[in-house]
Amino acid sequence: MTTRRGLLTATAALPGLLAPHRALAQPHPRVGILGASAPNPQNPALRAFVDGLREQGFIDGRNVTVEIRWAGGSLAALPALAAELAALPVDVFVASNNNVVQVARQASATIPVVMVLGIDPVRNGFIDSYARPGGRITGLTNEAGTAVNGKMLGMLKELVPQATVVGVLAQQGIGYDRDATESAARLLQLRLFYAPEVGQAAEIEPALESIRLAGAQALFVIGGTLIYIERARLVRLELQHRLPAMHFSADYVRAGGLISYGTDVLAQYRRAAHFVARILHGAKPADLPVEQPVRFELAIHQGTAKALGLAVPRALLLRADEVIE
Repeated sequence: MTTRRGLLTATAALPGLLAPHRALAQPHPRVGILGASAPNPQNPALRAFVDGLREQGFIDGRNVTVEIRWAGGSLAALPALAAELAALPVDVFVASNNNVVQVARQASATIPVVMVLGIDPVRNGFIDSYARPGGRITGLTNEAGTAVNGKMLGMLKELVPQATVVGVLAQQGIGYDRDATESAARLLQLRLFYAPEVGQAAEIEPALESIRLAGAQALFVIGGTLIYIERARLVRLELQHRLPAMHFSADYVRAGGLISYGTDVLAQYRRAAHFVARILHGAKPADLPVEQPVRFELAIHQGTAKALGLAVPRALLLRADEVIE
């Protein structure tokens, strides 16, 4: 496990921003970020968030302190790191996905949590409703309703029309709606095979092998930090097993994956800074409506399609935001 205190810093002190649970000796508020990956101050998502804070008038090191704890790709390391941030204390947690939201929620009974890429937050018990979250958690989701899974499976079916069995690769605790995904698959006359959910990086390859042995002709990759971190290795395994795969982020396609349809992750992190700023100015998370993504990106890797012997339909190419040759 690797941990490191964030060295990022945000302009002139603004009075009256201290939350009730803060130590009075702390000169300005703290924002706690749990980074599930290896330490990387140049992480694009982190930079997008800090830029977003700056746009809201908060400059790390001047009128706010951004505290980062890196889990080094280990979900098991997150609770101790969250506890460390809570003990400082931080004034607000920034939590990437459901795994981190859950850990941050359990680390403190009072510290607000801003989701960046939450999945199905009502069903997972994070909020009461999108319009009135009702508790300590607010922010953004990574989906525009359950229909998006059906849209993703539909595009995968366009690419691989002969597919009848699709393997599902998911991270433990990601909290997606399996019933809705199943319903979407049935409409497309697809049967889903669920690999054992991944709890650590070493489990990705056995999961892919189980999908291959199940006779799947395509792959549906449910998002998750561990899987995302290992995306370069994952796409190599997809090619090795000749599994055309749909992903949630264009970063998988940039790493060599076939196709992705998902939110603009950097835009989500930049927008999350707006929620953090509102909370630091005194807003209650319970009163800040949770936002669903407004922009989705479709990315296709033509070179990978050719390597898999697939012809990408022209209609799909015309809809793509990014095509990699």
